[in-house]
Parts: sequence; C-alpha cells; structure tokens
Amino acid sequence: MSAATRPVALITGASAGLGAVFARKLAARGYDLILNARRKDRLEKLCAEISAAHGVSCQTLVADIGDHSDLRKVEDAIHACDRFELLVNNAGFGTMGTFFKGNIDAQEQMIRVHMTATMRLSRAALDVMIPKRRGAIISTSSFAAFETNAGSVNYSASKAWINRFTEGLDLELGALDSPVKVQALCPGFTYTEFHDVIHMDRAKIPKWLWLSAESVVDASLEGLDRGQLIVVPGSQYRLLRVFLGLLPRFVKRGLAIRMGRRMKGV
Repeated sequence: MSAATRPVALITGASAGLGAVFARKLAARGYDLILNARRKDRLEKLCAEISAAHGVSCQTLVADIGDHSDLRKVEDAIHACDRFELLVNNAGFGTMGTFFKGNIDAQEQMIRVHMTATMRLSRAALDVMIPKRRGAIISTSSFAAFETNAGSVNYSASKAWINRFTEGLDLELGALDSPVKVQALCPGFTYTEFHDVIHMDRAKIPKWLWLSAESVVDASLEGLDRGQLIVVPGSQYRLLRVFLGLLPRFVKRGLAIRMGRRMKGV
C-alpha cells in the first residue's frame, strides 16, 4: 500500500496503556497514525518507535480532550484528513471513593472525557466516513458498563452511556444502509497504568480476572473485522456477564455493596 492510499487512524489517550497498544497494532496493519494525548514526550517517543518499526507516518496531537478548545483541535484534525478511516475513542480515567466525598471537578472532567469527547469526535468522524461509505469507530467502554458499582458511580454510568451511544449509532448507520462500523470495547481489569493512577491495590483482585492490554486490543480488532458491536475480551468476562445476568437484583446489589466496601472503603 502506497503512502498516498494508506488509511489514517486517530487514537485518543495514545501515550500509554491500551492506546499505545492500539497504535502499535494498527501501524502493523498499515495505518498511518495521529496520536493524541496530553504528554508530548511520551507521544513523540512512541511515534518515533512506530515509524521506525513499521514505516508508517505518525503524527502527534497534544491536546486535553476534556478541555473544549483542545477538543476542537482534535475535531479539526479529523475533518482535515482526507484518508481518515478509524477513530479510537480510548482516552479515559477513573476515580476512587464515594461520589458524595469525591472531587466534583474530577467527576465532571470524567464525564467530559468519556462522554462529551466521545460524542463530538464520533460526530466529526462520521462527517468524514459516511459520505465516503467506509470507516469505523471504536470506543473504549468497560465491563463496568454492565453493572453499577459502589465507589465508581460516574465511571460505571459514563461507560454505560458509551455502550448505549454506540448501539444507537449502529441503529442509525443501519437505517442509512451505511457500511461504517462502530464498536464498544468492554474490557475488565487490564494490566495498564490505569489502576496505578487511581492508587488501586491490584492484589485485591483475583489474578484470573486480569487481562493483558495486548489481548484486549487483539479482541477489539478481531471483533471489528467481524463487525461485532459489543466486544467483551476474555472468556472469564463473557461467562461472568452471563452469570450476573441470571442473578436477582437484590443479590447483585448485595455483592456490589460488599465489593465496594472491600475495594474503596465505602
């Protein structure tokens, strides 16, 4: 594939974790990249590594998508890219502790990153993709989207919104007979910096529940190839989703409260 015809993917939250793995995997598939995050040094290092390894173009776009003016810069980059074919809404973060004690500004920032940015960047992507009748949007959700958790009220709620938003887009694209694909990626506990940032003790989570970032991204891209709308990586999580769906609400409520007390001191 020539440089003039290579598709372009934009990844938010690309400086570490799932975002960096997405960047490496998509470069190996022949995508040119636009990598967005707040940490310029990490983005530049990753871009240099990827360009050397795969011979693709890799641009950095330093912006905080929780900030409205910075978010517009990312939207403009999408609109300006003629070869744009894949958006990975990957940026996100969590908080620890109960909602009524937590920092309300951090809660609002989470909503801006998880919801507002996902909405606006998806709209910008569809502006480009629908007329060309090709492209895809992957939005990183979470297994937490399926069940509300004590101690992470807004995290679970915002991830549930991503799932419903993605499902709604899929219905609209179907009504338009558009081949553009959308996906909500719903991983469980994954070895990344995410839990270090919120100072969460990994030892409190059984080892069998942990996934590698590579396996999560592989599941996402394989699911995208198949046109899978909701991707839950890991057989343990797919079985857990079925099991939780069979439990009465009062049992799930009790389990969630106990887990909240254990994990976050609720």
